[in-house]
Amino acid sequence: MTQIQTFALRLSALRAQFGQAAAPAIAAALQQMSLTRAVLLATPGHAEQAHDMAAQIGPSVVAVLPVAQMHTPVEVTHHALPHVLAAKADALISLGGGSVTGLGKALALHTHLPHIAVPTTHSGSEVTGILGQTEAGRKTTMTDARLQPQVVIYDPRLIATLPAAITVTSALNALAHAVEALYAPDRNPLTSTLALQGAQALITALPKVLENLNNLEARADCQYGGFLCGLVLGQVGMGLHHKLCHTLGGSFGLPHAQTHAVILPHAVAYNEAAVPDLLAPLAAILKAETAGQGLYTLAQSLHAPQSLRDLGLAEADLDRAADLATQSPYPNPSPLEKPALRALLQAAWEGYPPKPRGYHG
Repeated sequence: MTQIQTFALRLSALRAQFGQAAAPAIAAALQQMSLTRAVLLATPGHAEQAHDMAAQIGPSVVAVLPVAQMHTPVEVTHHALPHVLAAKADALISLGGGSVTGLGKALALHTHLPHIAVPTTHSGSEVTGILGQTEAGRKTTMTDARLQPQVVIYDPRLIATLPAAITVTSALNALAHAVEALYAPDRNPLTSTLALQGAQALITALPKVLENLNNLEARADCQYGGFLCGLVLGQVGMGLHHKLCHTLGGSFGLPHAQTHAVILPHAVAYNEAAVPDLLAPLAAILKAETAGQGLYTLAQSLHAPQSLRDLGLAEADLDRAADLATQSPYPNPSPLEKPALRALLQAAWEGYPPKPRGYHG
């Protein structure tokens, strides 16, 4: 008897636009939705860029709010909310990376305002209804259809000056979504295809970007790869890698994308023995014997950070990190055991290559 594979898809109303200059694309999107009082969000470090973008868009932007912070602290959202309400805003525009997108999502959830996301890194969160936010030293994740931005605008010109280090780490952050989607318990043929295509796009384009940061074609390919990885993130659950990164970021204040870059090869090596067939296509793209080793070599070639020690984590914090990672665990193909997680974290702290046979025993 033929066995029929059963699976479900979550499809939301999303308009993604590639290649057009951002300012006129934002203005057109606002006009099409009859919106005339948008608040533009950014980080403090990109306030000047945000004001310049607002001037280019025109009078439909009534306020610029450059207050977003990494890991989307709840207190920042609560600080920003009265400003949005005082502006009598009818739309939100997020200009920046995952931190700004996260603030836009949180504010959209509170205000029910439409959200136009203009990503300037490759996190992929702009195409998901997922929000990670930090409160009282803990990072939690929530999923809600109201968190999904209605419009996403990708303009490679906006990231032509993105430094190599940020380009690489944010792209590896996006790649992590694709990698964990390959062994997610709720994966399906579409998510696996999207994951591999997204991984291929990023792995191929990143070396070209490092050769020439002004290579707009390679920059656009990275945006496309991040978009595909984000689509996958919105469809399936994440596992050990994301649990560790959320723990290290939310509880120890480590930088988000850089932590993804360090942890990814080790988390994959932890799981690879349990699902070698699912990770074999990724190993083939990386031209490596194993996916874990291939990801470590890729990170090396891209000059990505490879040590938690270099990111500021104290060795004395590794035991607590392993304890926290075993609490409320995410679904994962290999069981989360504290001794194995502690060995993984030690290797990642030292910057060693991942163990070829994983960390169990």
